[in-house]
Amino acid sequence: MEFTVKHEIKNRIRIHLTMKRMTFREADTFEYYLKSFDEIREVRVYERTADAAVVYDCDRSKISDIIKNFSFEEVLVPERVFECSGRETSAKYYDRIVTAVILHYGKRFFLPFPVRRIIDTVRTVKYIWRGLKTLKNRHLQVEVLDALAITSAMLTGDHNTASNVMFLLKIGDTLEEWTHKRSVDDLARRMSLNIDKVWLLTENGEVQTDSSDIACGDRVVVRMGNMIPFDGEVYSGEAMVNQASMTGESTAVRKGAGMSVFAGTVVEEGDLTIRVTQTEGCGRFDKIVKMIEESEKLKSSLESRAERIADKLVPYTLIAAGLTWAVSRNTTKAVSVLMVDYSCALKMAMPISVLSAIKEAGEYNITVKGGRFLEAVADADTIVFDKTGTITEAKPSVVRVVSFCDESEDELLRQAACLEEHFPHSVARAVVDCAFEKGLLHDELHTNVEYIVAHGVASEIAGEKAVIGSYHFVFEDEKVIIPDDKKELFDSLPDEYSHLYFAKNGRLSACILIEDPMRKETREVVRQLKKQGFEHIVMMTGDSERTASRIAAEAGITEYYAEVLPEDKAKYVEKAKSEGHRVIMVGDGINDSPALSASDAGIAISDGAEIARQIADITIGSDDLESIIVLRKISTLLMKRIRFNYRTIVGFNTALIALGIAGIMPPAASAMLHNGSTVALGLNSMRDLLP
Repeated sequence: MEFTVKHEIKNRIRIHLTMKRMTFREADTFEYYLKSFDEIREVRVYERTADAAVVYDCDRSKISDIIKNFSFEEVLVPERVFECSGRETSAKYYDRIVTAVILHYGKRFFLPFPVRRIIDTVRTVKYIWRGLKTLKNRHLQVEVLDALAITSAMLTGDHNTASNVMFLLKIGDTLEEWTHKRSVDDLARRMSLNIDKVWLLTENGEVQTDSSDIACGDRVVVRMGNMIPFDGEVYSGEAMVNQASMTGESTAVRKGAGMSVFAGTVVEEGDLTIRVTQTEGCGRFDKIVKMIEESEKLKSSLESRAERIADKLVPYTLIAAGLTWAVSRNTTKAVSVLMVDYSCALKMAMPISVLSAIKEAGEYNITVKGGRFLEAVADADTIVFDKTGTITEAKPSVVRVVSFCDESEDELLRQAACLEEHFPHSVARAVVDCAFEKGLLHDELHTNVEYIVAHGVASEIAGEKAVIGSYHFVFEDEKVIIPDDKKELFDSLPDEYSHLYFAKNGRLSACILIEDPMRKETREVVRQLKKQGFEHIVMMTGDSERTASRIAAEAGITEYYAEVLPEDKAKYVEKAKSEGHRVIMVGDGINDSPALSASDAGIAISDGAEIARQIADITIGSDDLESIIVLRKISTLLMKRIRFNYRTIVGFNTALIALGIAGIMPPAASAMLHNGSTVALGLNSMRDLLP
């Protein structure tokens, strides 16, 4: 692609492609192409001018080669990139504002006064109708104030004031809508579905395949705890599916053969084979936007209280305008008062503050589903951690396989990996990864697989019943026995590792020793959490007492519970809440889901089970627990910003009303300052909270 350099400084270049302008798809394609290179840190493409600003970390010649090698036809862009692009939306709002400005001032300079008066009179009807609709619904809100102000100005012959007020209201409404939509869309882009691998059912069994290679009509297998990657129809199987993110249903829905399922929903229980009906462009982005819009109903109590007060202040503004006119008989003063209200600014600044905080959290790989959860994090005094994959490394590893039968360690590892590869848990991944590193192929050896939450897996291998899981599941539930000649070996298993037991036909076949080291940042995170005001920091695990006590001591946690079941974690959370504590739960597995759901704010680890992420209110990256420290800071600063916005809005608008009553502030100036301050506060609320 030919280009010219328009401007250049160190590690930043602005180039112009040799074309008049780009379409929205072309601009998205060029941006997608540039962002695919690790050398490029930041890209901004301007479709109107066919320009691009590029920030890079490499030689200047490398960037030139990258751009020269670009071709619109040769770049394959996933459809979801275009679906999630906000480029066309931004252009639409920009055009609306420019058109409104041109029409307003063009009308003033080129049309005679009688024509302008007719146009303004017709436009007034729109605002009067909005006010009447509000009254019809028995609400006394800002639309009534706008209608009265414009009508009063028109009736007193002050057409310029009425025209200016309507213009400012139009610009203010457009900016408010644009700001809000941009905040929502930015957040939705971060939350868009992005599943890389799926299990494709073929004639030779299940094969793990790139999701981009799936076509309509293909059959995809989805097991318990995993997200459904595509819209489709159930081909076989039966499951309970959590559809909360799509339909808002609070309980899981049964799905069986012939029934429709949606991308982004999660299998809570059972297995499904799905015939794919839609892959790309299935409206997932729009569904996420809807979810975010609905999640704004999950407002913090500070937001809700401020907005309730704002609505209650509208009648007082109306009374103040009426008293001003009654005392002074000056319509201009009364209209100046009507130009000001508290509701508009509060209802814009508060949601934008929350959406901005959620977006900022996203920049730290933290996904938050609503303002209520940020408030819960800010107010929490108790935090409960799961151990495996949360306090300990997200990627435990297999140290050794100890055989308790006549089969080799590698053969036992191969069979264990075959069972574990279908299930979303860090220990299961450790077994699968170890088999892969050793080059042990583990094609489908088993029949139907049953996953027992917080316990293990049961299946059949070559006609033999096979189970793999915890001590409680294998020895207490399944009544597996240890061969008599291997009891001494069993008693000598090292305590410093977690133990995963594999048995066939009721006899122990192997013990897989799992190294589950504590995250290097855990101790410092625990110290910082105490410094941030958490009174209770608790660790809960299904692991043994000896392992739990060692990890808790290393982490600096004094309160811990070992060998607990999922319901035990949830009971602890409920008990703490009943005692007046605000509780955060942090976990990564299916077994953590009940406690995540019961807490004031449930935090899931991103590499954990899909169902945990679905149920959780917040998701953090798997690579660093320090995200929780960042989340607490953002939440605390958000609450401070909301309080600041409330005080500023009330103080500034009260001053405008006072100036209007005194006759110092004319209506047009009141409208301009009121709308200007509203937009300014909205823009300020979009600023990052953290330095």
